[in-house]
Amino acid sequence: MKCKRMRKLIIKFSILPILVTFLLFGFSRKKAIPDTFATSDLPTFYFVPKKSKMKPMSKVHTPKLSKNYIGFREAMGFKESQGRYWVINQFGYMGKYQFGKGTLEMLGINDTDEFLDSPQLQEAAFYANASRNKWILRREIKRYAGKTLNNVKITESGILAAAHLAGPGGVKSYLRSGGKDYFSDAFGTTISYYLNEFEGYNTTNIVPNRLAKAMI
Repeated sequence: MKCKRMRKLIIKFSILPILVTFLLFGFSRKKAIPDTFATSDLPTFYFVPKKSKMKPMSKVHTPKLSKNYIGFREAMGFKESQGRYWVINQFGYMGKYQFGKGTLEMLGINDTDEFLDSPQLQEAAFYANASRNKWILRREIKRYAGKTLNNVKITESGILAAAHLAGPGGVKSYLRSGGKDYFSDAFGTTISYYLNEFEGYNTTNIVPNRLAKAMI
């Protein structure tokens, strides 16, 4: 009788530590794995579609400027300053179109701070300057537009762009000398380059005006 009782006690006390260990291990495992990472929520496999079934990536479309006045104006602005209104270069030329102080004064602009702070005034200055240059170069436009000089086709828009670079006097000298009167600015940009770069834009809506002023 005593032996049976002793055996029961031994079995009871030997099972108890195993049960406690099992319970502790189970609780620690649950705590270690947050609910958001429960394995029941994970997919059992991953599927990578074949290349032929994958949707193509959308292409990035770069806007193309029309060959009208706005296209001409924006192309000029990008060439001069990458379209930045607030830029002043190392030679003191200002704004989107890199105007000098003397040209601005001629166009009726005396406050350069106001000029730099106003995109509208800068756009008005560009138009006024082109209008004035078109009046000064009206005979050259009529005479040379459509001809080729130094392998470059001469157009009205090219002449107006070159006048923005070198002044109308510089363009007159270049055309009348048959392209021999060479000009380049401080960065090495030539009249011939501007004639070619800005060839073929429709600038007929720029009205020639000898006394053009920038007004907003």
